[in-house]
Formats: sequence, C-alpha cells, structure tokens
Amino acid sequence: MFTVSALYHFTRFEDPAAFRQPLLSLCEHEGIKGTILLAKEGINGTVAGPRLGIERLWRHIDALPGCAGFEHKESTATTMPFKRMKVRLKKEIVTMGQPDVDPTVGTGHYVDPQDWNELISAPDVVVIDTRNDYEVGIGTFEGAIDPETKTFRDFPEWWENNKDRFHNKRVAMFCTGGIRCEKSTNFLIGQGVDDVYHLKGGILKYLENVPQEDSKWEGECFVFDNRVSVGHGLVEGSYDQCFACRRPITEDDKTRPEYQKGVQCHQCVDEYSDDDRQRFGERQRQIESGELTPS
Repeated sequence: MFTVSALYHFTRFEDPAAFRQPLLSLCEHEGIKGTILLAKEGINGTVAGPRLGIERLWRHIDALPGCAGFEHKESTATTMPFKRMKVRLKKEIVTMGQPDVDPTVGTGHYVDPQDWNELISAPDVVVIDTRNDYEVGIGTFEGAIDPETKTFRDFPEWWENNKDRFHNKRVAMFCTGGIRCEKSTNFLIGQGVDDVYHLKGGILKYLENVPQEDSKWEGECFVFDNRVSVGHGLVEGSYDQCFACRRPITEDDKTRPEYQKGVQCHQCVDEYSDDDRQRFGERQRQIESGELTPS
C-alpha cells in the first residue's frame, strides 16, 4: 500500500531553484514518485511512496522558508500511481495567468468539510466548480455551476462574462485539493466580490471526512495520477484514462467505435491529426511490446 500525498503552499521563494535538487534527492532516496512544482509563489505537487518516506518529505517541506504548517492531504493506492519523480521549476504553481493575484495577501473564507453542506444549501449562495470541464464531467457537488473551462486560464474571462448572474449572491467555490480556490477567491476579491468562500482542503478532504450518506457529492473525483478517480473515503474509482488526451473514460467508452487504445477516444477523435494518431499508435505498440515504459 502506497501513501499518496497532495500538497501545496503559497509563500514567497526568492530562489526556488535552490530547493529543487534537495527535494529530488530526498524523494529518490525514499522511493517517492510523482511531481512537485516550484515557483516564486510557492510549492505544489502530488507524490506517492512508502509512508515513512512521505512523512520525511513533509518534514523537509515544513522546514522550507515560509512553509511551516503547509497544506497536505493523504490517501492510499494499492499500486504506485506514478512512473517517475520530477521536480520542476515553473512561473506559477497553478497557472491562472493573472499576475496581480496573490493568495498570500488574502483569500476567501475557508469552510471546513463538515460545514460545507449547510453553506451550499443556503438560498443566497451560488456554488462554482473551478476545475476543468473533463474533471467536472465525472463528478461535482449537486447544484454546482460548471464554467465549462478547458484550463484555469479561462476562468477570469468566464467570470467577466457571467458575473452579473451572481449579483447579491454569496459565492462558494471548490476544486480538487484547494489550491485553485486560493487563487480564484483572491481574484474575486480583487474584482470587488465581498462574500467569497471556499472548501478547505478541497473535494479530497470532503470525500475523506464526510460520510457518503450525508454527502452532497455526486459521482467520482478526477485525480492526476494513474488511479484516475477516487470516491468517498478516497477509495480508488472506476474510471480509466485515454492515453492520447488524458481524459477519464469508462469501460463502456472503450466499446465505442471511436476508441483505439492509446490512440484516441470519443472525446478527442477530432482533436488530433493523422500524424498524431500514427505517432500515438506507434507509442502504444512499443508499450505493448515492452520497448517503452508508459509515462
């Protein structure tokens, strides 16, 4: 059994590159795999490994400048959900493309999972899912608005085009682990929205802490690793993944005429060129023959 840890923290790193090699060396020594992103605005990542190794990583990150008490969540996986360990330097740890957004200055009001149902049931509250459309497609909170965004960069434009719908409403926002809402709520505050709330710890913390019989969550939660999705109690979900577009697919989706393993699914059949599909097909052939390890 592997411990899977989703973690993030917004803080000011003067030289994030200085932390890259020590983090990578520790993870490799402890048998940890996954991805950690470093930027001047902080740290973000999802990794998996032996429990003791993950705990050593938590202690290491907690000792980084400004990271004491950083946000992290844990779940389990029966097999290692990542193929390798990567520590990458980025401009943003979650890309919104809004240089004036700064969660260290202020965010929306945190709402604990046990208080979330009451908030989103209030008649003066509008609930917004800040995730990408394919994530929303397999699960969301009942009554939540889906902005149908392809990437997080699309959210500010969507808000500008729809903000008049939410006049005199309190706004409650949520995402997978909480990190997007740190930025989206700060963005709304900058837009003059006073009553902004977000689910502390995100969907993952809600599914971990709220019993299924009391839940307002419908479906499964997409995760960015080989588990693809998780359900209540953070048990591994029922979805697989199209290895061309990386979107979640069901067993029924694999029976559709558009589906070709490793090449395309019904969601991406019109998104790639013949050259792309030929390249994907060759990659799949190499994986099945053992010449290539899937990433």
